[in-house]
Amino acid sequence: MKNYSINNNIQLNKNGELIHLLGLQGLSKKQLTNIIHFANTFIDNKGNLKKSKALKGMSIANLFFEPSTRTRNTFEIAAKRSSANVINVDLANSATKKKESLLDTMYTLQAMQIDMFVIRHKQNGLPHYVANNINNNIAILNAGDGVNAHPTQALLDMLTIYQYKKTFTNLSVAIVGDIIHSRVAHSDIQALKTLGVNDIRLIAPPKLQYNGAISTSIKLFKDLKSGIKQCDVIITLRIQKERMLKANIPNEKNYFNDYGLTKEALKLAKKDVIIMHPGPVNRNIEIDSDIIDSDNCVILKQVTNGIAVRMAVMNILAKNIKNLSL
Repeated sequence: MKNYSINNNIQLNKNGELIHLLGLQGLSKKQLTNIIHFANTFIDNKGNLKKSKALKGMSIANLFFEPSTRTRNTFEIAAKRSSANVINVDLANSATKKKESLLDTMYTLQAMQIDMFVIRHKQNGLPHYVANNINNNIAILNAGDGVNAHPTQALLDMLTIYQYKKTFTNLSVAIVGDIIHSRVAHSDIQALKTLGVNDIRLIAPPKLQYNGAISTSIKLFKDLKSGIKQCDVIITLRIQKERMLKANIPNEKNYFNDYGLTKEALKLAKKDVIIMHPGPVNRNIEIDSDIIDSDNCVILKQVTNGIAVRMAVMNILAKNIKNLSL
């Protein structure tokens, strides 16, 4: 399968303003912090989402070449709560199934005067490829590309951590699971490093462990209990059966015994630890069912925050490509 060139520099204009969101690498701490704080303004003091008219008259197209419920729906809700028109492109019956090239499909949508494309694709770098070839007054949002990046998921994770911990300084954050194949983990690691977290613990079976650049802030663990000791935040990842087999893990029970987050293991973390997951979560495989229903688990808060973050990013991109005022 072809992977496209990844150049995150193209997501900034000559003034350093965000015109696409393709990945978090290359974005500054100030830029990430501004998005997090802006997203937080879309949630009132009762935890309810606000509405905005910032995108009124704009059209946003969702192009999900991979199955998605949670991410696609939250992007759609975010756009509608910002007063945009939303088009969910029927890719199962689209011209790409009739051998039309992806770019020709994009050019057709461009001619329909779409202002923003939200793209999920199994190929690394495909949103970057589209951003490089589309009109410069159209914004591209990466909703997940291959195993490369999932920037809005990482931003909603950072917003959730900020809401509960109020700071990123002196935090210990553990990420557990299939890290090598996880675009969520890759974007979370980038965000945590940029925001100044200096204790990032990556816990995984050896064949599923992180293979990126190691820094003083990143520590690798193959043992769950050692990795989560005195942690403030634990982010668990979804495990796929075919990946377990490649890692010499014979079944889900074995995975849960070694890497599943249990009540017993959780006693090693800090009492106010928060448990996160990008969803959909597999109960009693990645996390004990009782933990999912406990006060420490903030998975549903992440879902709400996903809408707020996507509203914030869409508003920022709209402002920068259309010179609108927020």
